[in-house]
This record gives sequence, C-alpha cells and structure tokens, in this order.
Amino acid sequence: MNIPFLDNWRKRQGGDAGAPSVAGGDPEGVAELLAECELLRVRAGQHGLALDDSPASLEALDQLPPRWRDDPEELPWLGNDAGLYLGTVIVRTVPGAVWQIWPGGHPVVRLPSGREIQVVEAGLEWAATGAPELSQVYGEAAEG
Repeated sequence: MNIPFLDNWRKRQGGDAGAPSVAGGDPEGVAELLAECELLRVRAGQHGLALDDSPASLEALDQLPPRWRDDPEELPWLGNDAGLYLGTVIVRTVPGAVWQIWPGGHPVVRLPSGREIQVVEAGLEWAATGAPELSQVYGEAAEG
C-alpha cells in the first residue's frame, strides 16, 4: 500500500525518490512514523490488548476476533496498520532487520540475508483472511 506522507517526508529530508533507501537517511524517524499504527492500536486496546512491539503481541493479535472484516472501509486500513506493526516488531527484535522504502513510498522489511518481507501485503492478507498469521510471518523472519 502506498504511504503518501512518506514521499513528502523524504523530499523534505533530501531523499532520492528514484532509488530505494533505508528511510532517506533517517531510519529512526521513519521507523517511528511506521510504528504508529493508530487504528490497530485502538482496536487492540478495545479488546484489552496493549501492543508493546513484542513477538508475543503478534500472537495476541492473531487471536482477536476479526470484527473488522464486517467493515469493508476499515479492513484495508487495519490491514495496512497490521503490516506496519508486523514490520515494526521485526525491525525492533530481529538483529539487522531494517525498513527499506521503495519508490512511491512502499515500505518493506529487509533482513540481514537480503530477503525482503512484504509486510503490508502480509498484514492485508491477515486482515482479510486470517492467514498467514502475523506470528507465523514473524517466526519465518526471525529464523533468517
């Protein structure tokens, strides 16, 4: 999913929109933006789940009743947030994992092996169908 605010932020930071980068020179700043996931955090909080950026929180999210599937307008937003949250957990807990921002603002997570994980797509699939589970995607990333 395209994240337009990242394009504007990268332009202000002097990033080259034509080449992939790790957060346009400020990986911590972009990581903080991507970690917000406000809608997901609100919905999780409504179920008594505080998202603490841990692998265990991904397992807890996998157990939530998928009421968002009843709202076709909310589903893609929640799925996008779920993907960004998945990426946040990977980047914060898997040594050497980093955000990679592609042209057009598309965020992926790059593992030390060079493998890239399309976390937003995984989050959208999880929101729509429940599979793959977020904890499963994390487990695969943590293995290498």
